[in-house]
Amino acid sequence: MKKMFLMLMSFVAVLQLYSQQTVIRIGTNETDLILCTAPTGRLYQSYLGPRLVVNSDAENLSYFVSGPAADAPVTPRGWEVYPASGAEDYFEPAFAIQHNDGNMTSIFRYVSHNQTKKDGNVTETVIHLKDDVYPVEVSLYYLAYAKENIIKTWTEIKHTEKKPVTISRYASNMIYFESPAYYLTEFSGDWASEVRMSNQQLQFGKKVLETKLGSRAAMHCYPFFELGLGQEVSENQGDVVLGTIAWTGNFQFTFEIDNVGNLRVISGMNPYASNYELKPNELFTTPEFIFTMSDQGTGKASRNLHKWARKYQLKDGEKDRYVLLNNWEATYFNFDEARLEVLMNEAKELGVDLFLLDDGWFGNKHPRVGAHAGLGDWEVMRSKLPNGIPHLVETAKKAGIKFGIWIEPEMVNPKSELYEKHPDWVIQLPNRKPYYYRSQLVLDLANPKVQDFVFGVVDKIMKENPEIAFFKWDCNSMITNIYSPYLKEKQNQLYIDHVRGVTNVFKRVRDAYPDVEFMLCAGGGGRCDYEALKYFSEFWCSDNTDPVERLYIQWGFSQIFPAKAMAAHVTSWNRSASIKFRADVAMMCKFGFDISFADLNEKEQEFCKLAVKNYNRLKKVILDGDQYRLVSPYDTNHTAVMYMNEEKSKAVLFTYDIFPRFSEKVFPVKLQNLDPNRRYKVEEINLMPGAKSRLKANGKTYTGDYLMKIGIEAFTGGKMNSRMIEITAE
Repeated sequence: MKKMFLMLMSFVAVLQLYSQQTVIRIGTNETDLILCTAPTGRLYQSYLGPRLVVNSDAENLSYFVSGPAADAPVTPRGWEVYPASGAEDYFEPAFAIQHNDGNMTSIFRYVSHNQTKKDGNVTETVIHLKDDVYPVEVSLYYLAYAKENIIKTWTEIKHTEKKPVTISRYASNMIYFESPAYYLTEFSGDWASEVRMSNQQLQFGKKVLETKLGSRAAMHCYPFFELGLGQEVSENQGDVVLGTIAWTGNFQFTFEIDNVGNLRVISGMNPYASNYELKPNELFTTPEFIFTMSDQGTGKASRNLHKWARKYQLKDGEKDRYVLLNNWEATYFNFDEARLEVLMNEAKELGVDLFLLDDGWFGNKHPRVGAHAGLGDWEVMRSKLPNGIPHLVETAKKAGIKFGIWIEPEMVNPKSELYEKHPDWVIQLPNRKPYYYRSQLVLDLANPKVQDFVFGVVDKIMKENPEIAFFKWDCNSMITNIYSPYLKEKQNQLYIDHVRGVTNVFKRVRDAYPDVEFMLCAGGGGRCDYEALKYFSEFWCSDNTDPVERLYIQWGFSQIFPAKAMAAHVTSWNRSASIKFRADVAMMCKFGFDISFADLNEKEQEFCKLAVKNYNRLKKVILDGDQYRLVSPYDTNHTAVMYMNEEKSKAVLFTYDIFPRFSEKVFPVKLQNLDPNRRYKVEEINLMPGAKSRLKANGKTYTGDYLMKIGIEAFTGGKMNSRMIEITAE
């Protein structure tokens, strides 16, 4: 009887708790996400959209989870914030579990929440949910960045059952939309053909964007999307959502329109082949999902992400960047000390800050003279570099520049001393012939010993050469031959634990060498996420440096990432394009060269020196300013992009004629967000030696109003013609 009485009192207490509805407002200066508890204690999304001015309006949104359906297990709209599979939700869940007794569902109810001001701009909201049948808890984390209009969210999962449970879905976040129509812009590609943008209207059912590559994970599908609400995604008008996942491995976005036309968007790690055994009291933390909303198209949404990234997420996002010369296209694997010394002197003459030594400097038993051998043996090749890296660092120092070096420490060639000594450190099948991608295999970063080895590659180089200022960190293979000797019977955890190991190494390297710059590379743009960019100052957008192709690639990546994070070099790809066109394209991003200076004629050399000077003079505007994508290469045979500083006193306009048709009509380029009442001087710069500007507006002054409404006649009928135009307030 006493036991029954206590159970009854407990039940009454639960009812009293749930009867007091809780409204949670997660807001920026422009967006509100409002969550409410139902009388059942379940947590639902009531609103996601433009910020509500009056607080009482947020409280009134509780009607979505009250009224006639208040006693029902779900609300009429069914917008539960973190639904699990196996209950009464008929659509794609955020969470799936198998408990110790074999039961395969959980129902989470609200326990508590707290909100904390991290600084004057950031508010953290933590919401605690718990299953009232099983000892399983979920904590939902939200960071709202008020000025930048960004919300970052992730989930923590734990339990105290007697034995491990298996979780087979573990979303970072689920958000809902109600709109007459939904239009998705996705980004797909391949090596040298990255971030191709395509659009489609979503219909009933599911659309899934995902990758299963494990490493170099974004080779075919990129970890971000754009969503148009009510109309197709547009640059300067319309309601849009930009979202991205911060995870350097398999990700998945699921877009599902239900039977009444509402949309749920689920973001997180891809659960493919990844049923995870979660031990009692072990904390499972999902990747961060980052999103922003705009009622003025993708241009404004991108600028939100760019500002936020520079201030909060990108390594050294508010610091300067080096202009560098890379030896790769000048030498490939064919170099020695004397050749590198010549290139470093060329770098000095060019005026850059740093010389980067690329692949091919290591391996003795198995010399790195091609892609088939040497990976894993990070000892200087004595036949090429008898005086070692210290001599090269000193040579660079004498030339007045800094020194950087290429590594690919997560990979191994079977033809290497490392593989001969530690085949157990490699992801490979124990009972089948291995498949080699680019003659290499992936090291098993789930193994702590392998993590120590990979960290040790950087640590050893830095201890021997403490003045090294830059690393290019490559990753050329996806995971194949899926088997971890370390995980043994827990192969379902490989995709997750491997990426966690990679991230752990990234953290250790950053903490040990915080002042060293790192470029993230993965066969080009195969790694481009905001988790890795906490530890890397930039990423290599593509091995394809044809300037025409780069206009599309850089346009695509700029939807999510700031120019400061995107490395672009002048190279010998597409020799039919002038050196000016190639340089003007690269100068829209973090600028560099990957070319033999000696192969250029005198005028081209003089131009490159001028380009470096112009870039250094204006890179604060380009790398830290607001970006305006004015004319899309997808829409015309021309494209234009503008950067402007916060004070609206200086802007840089880049215009490009790609392949205009004969006698094609061109239109003026209309600038954006200038001060309409100020006067601006227009000057074409970055001209070839001896060339004169043919820009009609060159040297003239106009009001900001004129430049925005009438514009500049900057396009021409010439093929692969470019202009760099400096705009200065008087």
